[in-house]
Amino acid sequence: MDLRKIKKLIDLLEESNLNEIEIKEGEESVRLSRGGNFVATAVAAAPAVHTVAAPAPSMPMQSPVEAATGGSPKTGPELPEGQVVRAPMVGTFYASPAPDKPPFVSVGDTVKVGDTLGIIEAMKMFNPIEAEVSGTVLAIQCESGQPVEFDQPMFVIG
Repeated sequence: MDLRKIKKLIDLLEESNLNEIEIKEGEESVRLSRGGNFVATAVAAAPAVHTVAAPAPSMPMQSPVEAATGGSPKTGPELPEGQVVRAPMVGTFYASPAPDKPPFVSVGDTVKVGDTLGIIEAMKMFNPIEAEVSGTVLAIQCESGQPVEFDQPMFVIG
């Protein structure tokens, strides 16, 4: 794995409120974790292991939303009753496959398990967000082109 990619992952971890990131590309994998004595560990297909030591943060870091607003993130309206689909990673959310294409889903659409609800771009890779349950899309909690945090509510399916 390219050292520049690892540095970008470290920056991403520092800028977010995540405690751990693990990325696998083929036989290579990188795992970054806050706390302990090691922040980054890279394991390649060869038996070489590279580590970067850094001190653990002395106090909890604010998320980018908290830093931008000067406090804790604002709690939005309560979510409708139903299955909440949460962001599996930090990245940029896109509601459609291309700017000139219609969105994957809209409020009121019926979806089946495995249907694509949207995509998250992270590290120049587009990751589909799929429905985990069948039902009707009751709410869409994020806007296309906007950043999303790990575990942020994105959709509600009922």
